[in-house]
Amino acid sequence: MIRSLLSLLVNIFVFTHAACSAGEMVYPSPTALIVDRDGKTVYVAQDQTAQIVVLDTSSGQVVRMIPLPQPASDLMLQNGLLFVTSLSAAGEVYVIETANGKVLQTMNAGHMPRSPLLSVDGKFLFVLNRFENLIRILDCLSGEIMCSVKVGREPIDAVLTPDGSTLVVAQHLPSGPANVRTIAAEITFVDTMQRAVTATVQLPNGSTSVREICLSHDGKYAFCTHILARYNNPTTQLIRGWMNTNALSIIDVKNQCHFATVLLDDIDLGAANPWGVACSRDGKVLAVTHSGTHEVSLINLPVLMNKLHQLDHKARMDVSNDLSFLTEFRERIALPGNGPRSMVFAGEDVVVTEYFSNSISVVNAQNVESPNRSIQTITLGSSLQPDPVRLGEIYFHDARLCFQKWQSCSSCHPDVRADALNWDLLNDGFGNPKNTKSLLLSHETPPAMITGVRASAEVAVRAGVRHIQFATRPEVDLEAIDEYLRSLKPISSPYLVDGELSPAAQRGRDIFHKAQCSKCHNGPYFTDLKQYDLGLGKGQDKARPMDTPTLIEVWRTAPYLYDGRAPDLRSLLIEHNSQIWHGGTSTLSESELEDLIEYLLSL
Repeated sequence: MIRSLLSLLVNIFVFTHAACSAGEMVYPSPTALIVDRDGKTVYVAQDQTAQIVVLDTSSGQVVRMIPLPQPASDLMLQNGLLFVTSLSAAGEVYVIETANGKVLQTMNAGHMPRSPLLSVDGKFLFVLNRFENLIRILDCLSGEIMCSVKVGREPIDAVLTPDGSTLVVAQHLPSGPANVRTIAAEITFVDTMQRAVTATVQLPNGSTSVREICLSHDGKYAFCTHILARYNNPTTQLIRGWMNTNALSIIDVKNQCHFATVLLDDIDLGAANPWGVACSRDGKVLAVTHSGTHEVSLINLPVLMNKLHQLDHKARMDVSNDLSFLTEFRERIALPGNGPRSMVFAGEDVVVTEYFSNSISVVNAQNVESPNRSIQTITLGSSLQPDPVRLGEIYFHDARLCFQKWQSCSSCHPDVRADALNWDLLNDGFGNPKNTKSLLLSHETPPAMITGVRASAEVAVRAGVRHIQFATRPEVDLEAIDEYLRSLKPISSPYLVDGELSPAAQRGRDIFHKAQCSKCHNGPYFTDLKQYDLGLGKGQDKARPMDTPTLIEVWRTAPYLYDGRAPDLRSLLIEHNSQIWHGGTSTLSESELEDLIEYLLSL
């Protein structure tokens, strides 16, 4: 099936060679894909090259390369039309005729849309606006936004029930304060007719970094991948998932409730950073990719569900602590490539994108636990050797650097930001957890860590590998991670209007200076790089100076304060600012406060 896919190498090589000849290092980075109803045509999106690769898996031929105005984040296919969401902050959705690759329509769908889904009648397109916490509904005929539905934090993937009545939406991170008993990401149900949320289902405590969701073949259950963090434990060891475990949660779609969560790890071997999830059309196999350990798991789905149904509710909830539950009916398959993410079933095969090795693997999934598993891999742009920045990105996401492969740097820093949890890292005492920081601009804003206990981000990177991953690495690897972190650029805020401050944010900028917020949050990174005792410390942290964080991308770094007690900026500025250390906000009117928050969220 794959033999003649070698022609893909030629096409991709021509593209990447031309880009490199122009002086720009371009890695194809396949990230999303979809299969046509014929079960053989696969469309692959690459988030660094603005094109879609179209494969005919039955003949192994590349049908065409479809150019795009912008790199893609996601795609879906219906009735000969390909709907592609762009990575642009302007928020384009391209409607492409698959027969000739022509862009028929461009729709504006808000900030960085993703997970496009077409209504059953084909009249409406649903897209997720991850950083606006919205679902937007577009009229396919006019291309206009009809309405939006507010959902929870960072909707990242969604599925539509077979009858088209309900969207099941996976949310990437937990919302709310981090210093509470339970904090976890959620699954939201949205009625597509009423265009309203009907239920919100919280995943087990510690659930974060949700990535993808799929439906069972009969539509009765939804499956989502995520990390199940054991954040209540001090970070003293890794064995048996002491810090992070890696999970698959099962949602009862009819009753709109959590059904079960199973661990994808083995007792002494983590399955870090689960990402893609897909169900075979015959309902026999559930597949999950592990982006940190470069594997795909094939699970006997009927056996899994039968085993869970035999348990009472309490026993079923306890499964989320059982590292051996899947042992007898799951196969972990090592993939040749690096960084598997999304995947689809194409006939009897699972087609997997491998982000960092610029490759696609095709795994025969006909029989779970097959002794002779067929795996074929096609490398995209094989002549490209990763530069130090790309190497650092690979190492940052690679759980093979970690003892027993339980986690990678990205486990607590998804997308190099933060998991919204509090962790007791022991670098400033025992029993005083701190909220995870975004690593954006970490090398430009020393010292590192909330208490400034690390003199620089370089020191923190090396301490993290040693004390969190319980590993040692050559200095050259750590320098590559430094280079990657230095290369990071802020994402344009969804609160900007055409890339500029809104009128309210402009007023808020004046208030920011008037209220003396800029006394500490100044300069290009909105921090004076100093530490202060804000009078908010508790226990061991009482009277302890804390680092002044950058305000760049503060719109995506909630919760706030060293222990994550402030769920949003309003809470930070009003409830936790009695000593006016965060600026003189107590005398602001309601409208002035709203303008100030609008400005901060625009940074």
